[in-house]
Amino acid sequence: MNGFLNVDKPQGLTSRSVVDHINRLLRERGLTRSTLPKVGHAGTLDPMATGVLVVAIGHATRLIELVQSRPKEYRGTFLFGKRSDTDDVAGQVVEGDGARASSITRSELDTALDGFRGCIEQVPPAFSAVRVAGRRAYKLARRGEAVEIPAKTVEIHRLDVVRFEPPELTLDIECGSGTYIRSLGRDLGERLNCGAVMSGLVRTRIGPFEQSQAISISDFTPESVVSELLPCAVAAKHLPAYVCDESESASLSHGLSIVPRESAWQPANPGHPEVFAFVDSVGTLLAIGGWDHRWPELRPRLNLIAARGTGEAGNAP
Repeated sequence: MNGFLNVDKPQGLTSRSVVDHINRLLRERGLTRSTLPKVGHAGTLDPMATGVLVVAIGHATRLIELVQSRPKEYRGTFLFGKRSDTDDVAGQVVEGDGARASSITRSELDTALDGFRGCIEQVPPAFSAVRVAGRRAYKLARRGEAVEIPAKTVEIHRLDVVRFEPPELTLDIECGSGTYIRSLGRDLGERLNCGAVMSGLVRTRIGPFEQSQAISISDFTPESVVSELLPCAVAAKHLPAYVCDESESASLSHGLSIVPRESAWQPANPGHPEVFAFVDSVGTLLAIGGWDHRWPELRPRLNLIAARGTGEAGNAP
């Protein structure tokens, strides 16, 4: 029972509550504490946000970081002329410059948006899961403590205006991992001298997981929670693949490096990829690997094949 669920999260639920719901469905199948697989999620969505939440089950939980690192797409709605301690309408909203917000021109908006494309510096919201001195920022903010979060570099691949009727704006956003859409809206509002808060957010894609193929959490049953599982290999579709024969698979199961056969690469001649996927002849993901730079060999870094029959997946030695 290893793989991913592409869940269409509704508004009002936390990401953790979605994981808890999947756990309950698995227990309804008769699984006990000793047989229940691990369940986790990739990429937290705030309760007010909807859309794609990738839930990992079993050995797929070890691939969560690989999923989270993939580009994400959102549709975000923002209200100019307001500010909030959470940078969205869920917090304490105060009025900004309403007259300025209603008078923003499309030319001014387009000029401002140009400054948010590409690699930018962004300060995460005070109410976020970022760690400050080892503690979650939102826990400090809830207690009224001052939260100083350093800026970090994030990448905005695409910003497209869907609708602009001042003081409201809807954007389609494609961005890299670690981007806060609330912060993007906040900073855009400050750039336009009126403030802004996020009023709605839908995640439409994370890597290969798209909202058009996502399943509503309410539609899952104890049976479909297994039948709808996507294979672990989905998480590695973007990586070059090395197709192992039986002897190489056996070596991987013991965490051993292998000497590559050039004919085994898909696509052919991928160069010297920093990260790649070990797969078998039918495309089952065996491991995520890299080069052993001491020797011209391929080395498993995250080993899934070692889990077969053991109940656990271990890192290669």
